[in-house]
Amino acid sequence: MKEVQVLATTPEICIALSGTIDSGNAEEFGAEVIAAYDSAPGDITFECSGLEFIDSTTLGTFVKILKHVRTDGHKMKLSGLNAHIRKLFVICALDTIMEIAS
Repeated sequence: MKEVQVLATTPEICIALSGTIDSGNAEEFGAEVIAAYDSAPGDITFECSGLEFIDSTTLGTFVKILKHVRTDGHKMKLSGLNAHIRKLFVICALDTIMEIAS
């Protein structure tokens, strides 16, 4: 299963995430997202309804992506997070620096 799928690049970048993203594939995940962003910079929305598990490495990767897009004045949003994964973002106070939609 492919964990990262770019659904659209204009007017914003929409990326569907699924399965597990952890220390084993977080670097590849980050590289794919940054490459998609660099080819057509814009706001990024992650559709996470198919995402089942992330770890602390993945949280760090989201922060790196956020810093990269903010450099150009763009925004990043996560939508469709399950309750368990949403809780990780809240516990780490990442919901205060990035938009997390219902």
